[in-house]
Amino acid sequence: MSGIVLGSEDRKGLLARFLRYVQVDTRSDENSSTSPSTEAQKDLSRLLAEELEELGCEGARMDEWGYVWASVPGNLPATHPAAGRVPTVGLIAHVDTYFGTPGAGVKPQVIERYAGGDIALPGDPAQVLRVANNPNLERCVGHTLITSDGTTLLGADDKAGIAEIMTVLAWLRRHPEFLHPPLRIAFTTDEEVGRGTEHFDVAAFGADVAYTLDGSDLGEIEDETFCADTAIVTFSGHDVHPGYAKDKLVNAVRAAAAVVERLDPAFLPETTEGRQPYLHPYDLRGDVTRAELKVLVRAFSEEELAEREEHLRQVVEAVRQLFPKASMEVAVKQSYRNMAYKLRERPEVLEAALEAVRRLGIEPVRRAIRGGTDGARLSYMGLPTPNIWAGGQNFHSVQEWVSLEWMAKASEAVLHLLQVWVERSAARG
Repeated sequence: MSGIVLGSEDRKGLLARFLRYVQVDTRSDENSSTSPSTEAQKDLSRLLAEELEELGCEGARMDEWGYVWASVPGNLPATHPAAGRVPTVGLIAHVDTYFGTPGAGVKPQVIERYAGGDIALPGDPAQVLRVANNPNLERCVGHTLITSDGTTLLGADDKAGIAEIMTVLAWLRRHPEFLHPPLRIAFTTDEEVGRGTEHFDVAAFGADVAYTLDGSDLGEIEDETFCADTAIVTFSGHDVHPGYAKDKLVNAVRAAAAVVERLDPAFLPETTEGRQPYLHPYDLRGDVTRAELKVLVRAFSEEELAEREEHLRQVVEAVRQLFPKASMEVAVKQSYRNMAYKLRERPEVLEAALEAVRRLGIEPVRRAIRGGTDGARLSYMGLPTPNIWAGGQNFHSVQEWVSLEWMAKASEAVLHLLQVWVERSAARG
């Protein structure tokens, strides 16, 4: 079927959905032990469950963890050569937004027919989207752009992905003649704090293959993520009155600061790019008696991950010599591993996505994510799940923005993807 394209009404619906979703503050909280980590995430989940039901999806519901689930039956005739052979395809996005940037009271700015040039964000005169720092703006001249007002994040990570999936479902409902596999839909919570699949039941989900829609540029299919660990360094000192502290006080805060200071500058995220691994000290809290330092460890291979962790341990050992009376312990918690290890076992999952992009007239770009997605963990849980672009730019930032045209193309890519699976399943028959 060559006429897979979103018309003007489809794009209006896509924009309306996105603007509606970003109004809901869904920031997660990495310091919370509840699930979801913030109750506000359920506000959007409830809305999505209702909309899925309105779109005629089966079993649309929000569970106790704030996850949203739904199904769309396949519609292949029994005589179709792919009937009984086509896999069930999962589409996944996450409802939460990054916890480190304000996310309440989002005031999106919609710029129709962007004419080029820098973009001032109306909520804060100091915030300007400069072409020099946002080269993708030049690729989006003539597009409808959506930005934040410069005081909050926008929420395109990952409400753009949610809106794109919902638009696919709305399109399918209006085009019953379009033959497609059975679909499973999931919107997860707490992806931004690394807990997006904590309560994800792969068997109950019932998909054979899946795709997340999250972040990245037009035409990008991401089949690699970092391997990720979090190192927690705990410092124990001894507090006394500072006026009488000579030879008695042991300052845990100073010891923690000394570790941060001695990390190799070449190993930090602000000095690395591409496939280079990093150590990121991102949270330090405590007092003289006890301090805790959290360090993200990221690398595309497990070998490099171990090398960076060893560097951290060596730094801690060197600082231990400077503070012999302090106690220091390093604990490493595994977060996720590079999805590429698992996707290589099912190359057809990636190949179908690449073919779908080509059918848009776009040359696909395979990328390695300098980060992670729910798909990384799901791939290790038995559900191969590469990522399709959602179009968001400058995510986690008050300068976040997205192109409506890139969002529409993501929805079209998903529709082509469903068609590819039907055709390839038929050919195998």
